[in-house]
Amino acid sequence: MGGRYLARRVLQAILTITFIILLNFLLFRMMPGSPERVLARNLPEAARAQLLVRWGLDKPLIPDQLVAYVSATLQGDLGESYKFRGRSVVDVLGERIWPTLILFGLGEVFAIILGLGLGAYSGWRRGGAVDYVGNGVSLILYSMPYFVIGMALLIVFSTSLGWFPTSGMYTIGASYSGLEQQLADFLAHLALPLTTVAIGLIGQYSILMRSSIIDTLTEDYVTTARAKGLTEGRILRSHALPNALLPAVTLVAINLGYVIAGAITVEVVFNWPGIGTLTVIALSARDYPVLQGIFLLLSVSVVLANLVADILYGALDPRVRT
Repeated sequence: MGGRYLARRVLQAILTITFIILLNFLLFRMMPGSPERVLARNLPEAARAQLLVRWGLDKPLIPDQLVAYVSATLQGDLGESYKFRGRSVVDVLGERIWPTLILFGLGEVFAIILGLGLGAYSGWRRGGAVDYVGNGVSLILYSMPYFVIGMALLIVFSTSLGWFPTSGMYTIGASYSGLEQQLADFLAHLALPLTTVAIGLIGQYSILMRSSIIDTLTEDYVTTARAKGLTEGRILRSHALPNALLPAVTLVAINLGYVIAGAITVEVVFNWPGIGTLTVIALSARDYPVLQGIFLLLSVSVVLANLVADILYGALDPRVRT
């Protein structure tokens, strides 16, 4: 991979993140309901003035507050939460991000394996029964929002059958005799949210992979491989699949950036204690520092995921580096 191509992509990502930091500062100060109203609600004037000084809200928005915000952000200081008094935003986000990463990380893994496998087989056997059924199911899953899938699973497997818990990450008030029992309880709570995420992603991976495989069937290298007498399985594994994976790699990398963003609906449905439910709590409490931290986390993760996608695509296809 050329150094100029890599440097150009990295510089583009840095400039985008810089713009995001500036937008993050301005966006939440344009929202209705100023921070001082949240902090100084029902306080006497003297206490209100002291509080504004403590949070730096007594200074001009630009440049004083802007410079202070950018400087603190670059040092990894995102401020203190209004809702969770005495706790930094970094600590609040750090506590909530791991449940989200576990849920959506595992969901992505299952969706990638099943979706790409189904799409590759459907495209290679185009026109067959598996293709019609698989493509039809993929289109249905792709069109369904997360919360619809989650509610359906809750009604069937939790409310009706009672196989799985309805919400949370652990049973409230439960005491465990060992690590195995705690892990079993965690997996029982994880099952339905994880299935929801995987089902919601399988459709788009399958559709994209099927389309890519169908495109490769008309390529000269596939015709040449068949003329050499190679088996269909060998042609698929060694020739068609590697080239069809190029757009899939891009989609997978970009989706990894949206892992946290997609957490809101699923986590709210299952009351999963991650970034999604934290977003709802912060919105209700007008906790601007936490909201700023979440927005920054979401945006930077998408930018970095796009950077990874560009680098991978450049490594797999030299044509994009020209």
